[in-house]
Amino acid sequence: MTSTSHLAIPAIEPLDIPMRILIVDDLPDNLRVLSKMMVDDGHRISAATSGAQALRLAETIMPDLILLDVMMPELDGYQTCAALKANPLLKPIPVIFITALTSVEDETRGLAIGAVDYIVKPFNEAIVKQRVRTHLELKHQRDLLERLAQVDGLTGIPNRRALDQRLEQEWRRAARARAHLGLAMIDIDHFKQFNDAHGHLQGDDCLRRVAEALSETLKRAGDFVARYGGEEFVCLASVETADRLEQIAEQLRMAVEALRIPHEASAALPWVTVSIGAVLCEPTPQTAASAFLEQADVQLYLAKQAGRNQVCLACG
Repeated sequence: MTSTSHLAIPAIEPLDIPMRILIVDDLPDNLRVLSKMMVDDGHRISAATSGAQALRLAETIMPDLILLDVMMPELDGYQTCAALKANPLLKPIPVIFITALTSVEDETRGLAIGAVDYIVKPFNEAIVKQRVRTHLELKHQRDLLERLAQVDGLTGIPNRRALDQRLEQEWRRAARARAHLGLAMIDIDHFKQFNDAHGHLQGDDCLRRVAEALSETLKRAGDFVARYGGEEFVCLASVETADRLEQIAEQLRMAVEALRIPHEASAALPWVTVSIGAVLCEPTPQTAASAFLEQADVQLYLAKQAGRNQVCLACG
């Protein structure tokens, strides 16, 4: 049985690593004071002087925590926090309001919108630091549980849940950058017959070895391999041309064939092979990432209809 110990199983990181904090305040003096406090505690700081700037910056840097002023022109803190929580990618980021508004109604409103804490000015430095540490610790634990929940238990690679999240992130990134995104949907040929002929334990080992081969083939920064379900896998790649995507898909197909896993019941070859449906597209804010998967599924169907163990590609 092939080991999968080197696959992408989440590691537990110590909390004393530098954390990224976004500080949002329209007054430079407040930014300087809070920034110094957080830097002294070992954190990395980004700053924004408006709600609109904070929303743009948050999606770019994905901070671990946001310190947010309430009273700002145009987009105030409450509106900014509501916008953060309405964005699926930014919603998990904890927000702490730091404000001169002292009424119970103001604090209740802030917590109801989705903030995790509410600190009133003038604040005590030690209390601010401790509350920040507490919420970073809680986020660290949530992130760890989330990573564990996104790993496929059999193969050790990301699962469907992780794929959905990563696809949404890459879709938004490509749409902002007006870049292309490539997707390959991969299906092990005649896998039901493999299980019938060789048994389910061998089937599980086959899935692990295929997952390992795909992961070893796609190693560039930004590439992503996940188990889609059953005997299907999905690969995401940042590519700009159909030729390059086809080349990557062909490398994936050959990597699996090179394993030479015996498959007596296959109508393609006497060893395990895969069929691949690939799609290259240029995402836009008006299009849905789910349609991307559907297009790849169509190409996968065509690859199977054409005899399997091959790549079919389209430009969406």
